[in-house]
Amino acid sequence: MSKLRSDALSLPEADRAELARTLVKSLDSPADPDAGEAWEREIARRLAEIDAGTAKLLDRSEFNRLMQARIPAGPRG
Repeated sequence: MSKLRSDALSLPEADRAELARTLVKSLDSPADPDAGEAWEREIARRLAEIDAGTAKLLDRSEFNRLMQARIPAGPRG
């Protein structure tokens, strides 16, 4: 494995980038043929909730505060 890694790292940048894309793509599972339709239904449902006034909306600062609270504090740098 170290020989393979060494050989890959000695490639020109463009070739390494192409190799990386190919390797990452090989890890992706096949596309779900129903995913697009499911997202369309979910988007329509959420828009209907907003239009009906039943959705709980957050402003950006509240959203950011909630997301920061979910990120564990740790060393920065």
